Amino acid sequence: MESEDGLKEDTPFEEREETDGGEDDEEEEEEDGGDDDGEEGEGEEGEGELEEEEFPVRFEGEINPLDFVTSEVQVYQKLEQFEYNKALAVKKRKATADIQGEGSVKTGRPEASTESLFQELHESMVKSARRRSKKPKKRGRRKGSRNKLSPEITKKIGDANLHYAHGRYEDAISLLTEVVLLAPNLPDPYHTLGLVYNSMGDKKKSIGCYMIAAFLGPKESSLWKLLVSWSLEQGNIGQAWYCLSKAITADPADITLRYHRASLYMEVGDYSKAAESYDQIVQISSDNIEALKTAATLYKRSGQIERSITILEDYLNKHPSEADLTVVDMLALFFIENNSFTKALEHIEHAKKACGLVKEFPLCLRVREGICHAHLGNLEKAEICFTLLQRENAEQQVEYIMAVANSFVNLHKHELALKYYLMLEGCVSTNELVSLKTAHCYLALKKATSAIQFFYKGLQASEDDIDARLTLASLLLEENREEEAVELLSPPPKTVLSKDVHADRSEPWWLNVKVKLKLAHIYRTKGMPEAFVEVIYPIVHESLEIDSMHQKAKQRKRLSMNELSERVSKVLGDHQPDSIFGNFRKPASKSELLKASRAMKLLKKRATTKEEKISAAMAAGVDWESDDSETDVPQPPLKEPPLPDLFKDEEHYNLISDLCIALTSLRRYSEALELIKLTLKITYKTLPAEKKEKFQSLGAQIALNSTDPSDGFDYVRYIVQQRPQSIAAWNCYYRLVLRLENRLSKHNKFLHHMRVEQKDLVPPMIISGNQFTMISQHQVAAREYLEAYKQMPDSPLTNLCVGTALVNLALGHRLQNKHQCVAQGLAFLYNNLRLCENSQEALYNIARAYHHVGLVTLAATYYEKVLAIPQEDCPLPELIKDPTKGLKSGYCDLRREAAYNLHLIYKRSGAVDLARQILRDYCTL
Repeated sequence: MESEDGLKEDTPFEEREETDGGEDDEEEEEEDGGDDDGEEGEGEEGEGELEEEEFPVRFEGEINPLDFVTSEVQVYQKLEQFEYNKALAVKKRKATADIQGEGSVKTGRPEASTESLFQELHESMVKSARRRSKKPKKRGRRKGSRNKLSPEITKKIGDANLHYAHGRYEDAISLLTEVVLLAPNLPDPYHTLGLVYNSMGDKKKSIGCYMIAAFLGPKESSLWKLLVSWSLEQGNIGQAWYCLSKAITADPADITLRYHRASLYMEVGDYSKAAESYDQIVQISSDNIEALKTAATLYKRSGQIERSITILEDYLNKHPSEADLTVVDMLALFFIENNSFTKALEHIEHAKKACGLVKEFPLCLRVREGICHAHLGNLEKAEICFTLLQRENAEQQVEYIMAVANSFVNLHKHELALKYYLMLEGCVSTNELVSLKTAHCYLALKKATSAIQFFYKGLQASEDDIDARLTLASLLLEENREEEAVELLSPPPKTVLSKDVHADRSEPWWLNVKVKLKLAHIYRTKGMPEAFVEVIYPIVHESLEIDSMHQKAKQRKRLSMNELSERVSKVLGDHQPDSIFGNFRKPASKSELLKASRAMKLLKKRATTKEEKISAAMAAGVDWESDDSETDVPQPPLKEPPLPDLFKDEEHYNLISDLCIALTSLRRYSEALELIKLTLKITYKTLPAEKKEKFQSLGAQIALNSTDPSDGFDYVRYIVQQRPQSIAAWNCYYRLVLRLENRLSKHNKFLHHMRVEQKDLVPPMIISGNQFTMISQHQVAAREYLEAYKQMPDSPLTNLCVGTALVNLALGHRLQNKHQCVAQGLAFLYNNLRLCENSQEALYNIARAYHHVGLVTLAATYYEKVLAIPQEDCPLPELIKDPTKGLKSGYCDLRREAAYNLHLIYKRSGAVDLARQILRDYCTL
């Protein structure tokens, strides 16, 4: 009801809450109770259909509970009306008490006047109630009424509103604070406090008061919308998300809110929930075709193709004769992509019947119909449907012509596909794509010349198409046009590889890993090791180094406190200690929520552990210091290797092996050993035994050829450990040890280990004896050789070693029985001569022993025997490639050495001419 001045009487808080008793009040209470019930039912329905998710959205404008205060005069008029109503209520209570005999005895009015006053008040209030209540009176039991506010609270609220209207903010805050203490569940004082703080410029307190008011009155959607806007201005995304959810709950019919919620879901990548939001929009507004198609697209994008088809079919079922043809087209496309051509054709036929002659059937559906017929084997019907596609209209029909051509490619009908691709030849918008697809069709039809021609056209339009470039290179190799393929994959001439030139492109095509691998394969096939190494070595080396770093990083499973806190704050937002509401969860994907939950548990666990450590340290009287695991040192992000799955591909193993061999052939031993070392380090648990042995053998070969053999000692040792009984393996090992300038400590440890582990193994004994011989410890050397002789008494080598050791020992100063020692040594040497069947080497060893002890006559005799026996070269035992393989012929013939020693004997005896003759015959080139 409106008063004479045009103001709504039920607007002020005082009049709305202070009506007391009487029949009129009962009617108002019944109406209010009904409204409350209705609002609660609506709120429950809204809350049931929404989730606890929030979306940021901005709204303009704000709710002012004092909009009824238009001027100062109106305010005083309402205050007078309030005092009048209050006086009437007091008189009514007194009159009622006098009638019932319970009134005060102090009144001085006569009984008749009291009854008449009561009657007047009663009639006036009944008339006023009937005049204000335009709704019919509800029947049945009263459903309840609102809780009435006390006059004190109502007066304070009114005074606070007046103070706010006149700009006396401190007085308004003081009164409203008292009201909050008296009635903390009342939303109006919090709302007014928010307005006061907002006028004072304190946005933070204003938002807090508005949040409390919204919590106490959750059905006020305008409050939640305003809070969404203010929360976004403050940068509190989580709070804005929460307020938006509450706004949707309060006003479920507001489609704009749901649009914003769907857009935010799309921003975080949760397309499934975004599709659900659009689906809810469709349920509210069933004629919203764009929302329907967007929901179907998002369901498909999230992998729910069946759900997309279902909602589109539901729409068509509800609109059998007036369905939107774009929905039919989308549904047919989904069925075609799902290979359900029969169902797609059924919907298209139904749409065609529904259209009749009223509408012209659109071209898109005609094309979909033809594609379905083609996949079902009805090529004639398909061609009839495709007759509308003409070369003259190709620019306007690009999408449909491409769809038809791609369908024929999927059906392996390349000739028909080629027909439609050629329709688009010359179209600017699809020149590159059509050229490449045409080339693939010619390639499938085994027309290499035409395919190469169209591949070149496609690369001219898009030179960064790596797959097309590689396919063309393979085709050129099949046509034996290797030089052209190399030129195709090589960098352009005089290219300046600077950041300024290539700032607009992520990576030039000639730096692509696939291109380099293809080019390296061509160089390797053509036998060009230098070019092969130059192209592929940087990629392989970088990949191995990065994989090695990743292997170290995997061992560090403990995340720092900063990383855990960042994961939590990314989802839950920054902590706001001065906020009474805490933190609101931000929109995030499921994986981020899972990570944040785990991070929060770890933070709590570490905090508890830290407190326990501090308590234990304080109890022990020791200063507590955090360990390395609790330090927050930022770790640099790990790069991705150029060859990601380097050790999961057989081709990559062969590539590394060939690269090492190429580096060895180019005498780049250190780089080859580094690649082998990294490969074995990364794959020490996963590499098969055969491939591991191959790399170890290659490393040993490089070690024998390199200038620093210490780098390859481990590889040769591995070969010996794998083949402890192999003489060739021990030969390789000893050749490497002899080339070491300083004796390695691990070499002695390895020999000792082999002697202890396999006590009957002869090669370690002989190698140890040789080392003692080299440092002139002949007695210890003889002991080692005799141990080997016990194991292999019939070996020529053991007899030779024992004999030479005893002869050397006889020349020492401390030995008393030298003649016996010499005789024993010569006995072993003659035994070696017997086992070697009077070979040239055995005779030379005996002659050398006689010469060494001073028996020159006997030595000359055996030297002459050596000169009389020609010796052919014999192959050396080898397990890997022998570095001495390139020696000249005659490396086993000892006649030159024997002649030189014999000339020394002749010269010392005075036969100079004879000595000169020996040198001329055997030692002259």
